Amino acid sequence: MPHMLILGMGYTASRLAVRLRAEGWKVTGVRRRADADALAFDDESAVRAAIAQASYILSSVPPEGDADPVLTRYGRLIAAAPAIWTGYLSSTGVYGDAAGAWVDEASPIRFGRRAARAHADADWGALRADTRRFRLPGIYGPSRSALDRVREGRAHRIDLPDQVFSRAHVDDIVAGIAASLHQGPPGIYNLSDDLPCAQNRLIEAACTLLGQSPPPLLTLEQARLSPMALSFYAENRRVANGRAKRLLGWSPRYPTYREGLPACL
Repeated sequence: MPHMLILGMGYTASRLAVRLRAEGWKVTGVRRRADADALAFDDESAVRAAIAQASYILSSVPPEGDADPVLTRYGRLIAAAPAIWTGYLSSTGVYGDAAGAWVDEASPIRFGRRAARAHADADWGALRADTRRFRLPGIYGPSRSALDRVREGRAHRIDLPDQVFSRAHVDDIVAGIAASLHQGPPGIYNLSDDLPCAQNRLIEAACTLLGQSPPPLLTLEQARLSPMALSFYAENRRVANGRAKRLLGWSPRYPTYREGLPACL
């Protein structure tokens, strides 16, 4: 029985665990605190044993401050583990602002505002020869999409007509990771949809699906966004996904938000 160790059972990783268990895998999860589904990150003896036993190891834990907590605490053990496959869920944010241009896996990463993530991405790439780094764009899916923001009155339309971004449905990300368990070489894979576009188009489509009027068009100053939300609008890029399609045989089930948002209903 293949055994997957997942450090960080967040939104995407939890859905991967469900899929793998349904396919007959043993999955050991690690969370900040132990529960019925996972070990505690600080339970060092249990996590060490899981690292030694797992045939596949995936980390979805983002940096904390300037460091990757998994690498800091367990990096040497993972580097020496007998696993045959290692993965890391990174972010397309490592590419920084591309002024709306396309980026792919050969594009340089930037060590500016997202320096901690960029360093973690590079460190995971250097940790083991079998590591796959999945660079993920904005993730949406059931209970976490523009539909929910519209329902809750948190949706904004910002007057930035040239700003575009890429996204991916969570189940397409899970499918890409699952494909890499069986084919494709180690390396970097962008798992994004086929239609980078403005955030306003998603909000407008969500409003149409819900039968609501779209929120007013605002400037960034009028919207009074949080620092995290402002940082989203400070970057502008289109993410290419051709490498994952060629090498993993992967193709998104929801190639655009036009298919993905209705599926979230």
